[in-house]
Amino acid sequence: MEGYGKYTLPKGAYYEGEMYDGMYHGEGTLHFPNGSKYHAVWENGQAKNGEIIFSDGFRYREEAHYADEFDRRFYTEICSGIRPTGRSQIVDKEPEKQIPDGCYDTGDGFYNPLTKVVVDYNGRFLRNAGAYVDYLQVQKSMG
Repeated sequence: MEGYGKYTLPKGAYYEGEMYDGMYHGEGTLHFPNGSKYHAVWENGQAKNGEIIFSDGFRYREEAHYADEFDRRFYTEICSGIRPTGRSQIVDKEPEKQIPDGCYDTGDGFYNPLTKVVVDYNGRFLRNAGAYVDYLQVQKSMG
């Protein structure tokens, strides 16, 4: 496959963009069934730079600053503004969810790196980890 095209992957995901010699090559986007996307410049099947665009519109790039030492606001505070004086916002979405030790909040549940599965806050299976693992590794490496 060469040129611009659409390649459908198992479980409803698909790639749309440039290809060369049967590989992602050039500008292209991976689309996931949950509405999230990964847009990147690809070279011989490898993403050289890109960003995750979550289904709620939040964009994550490695060089992005989100709830870090440069800007400690939550995503909802960035979108809706900071509340006037009074009780502080401690988590992005309230009420605060209880996440088991060693697990990571995904916004719709939590990811357990031991089982490589995402479950909702009540423990019901949502999905296998998939592309979210890469996002977590980037977050973990940022400290």
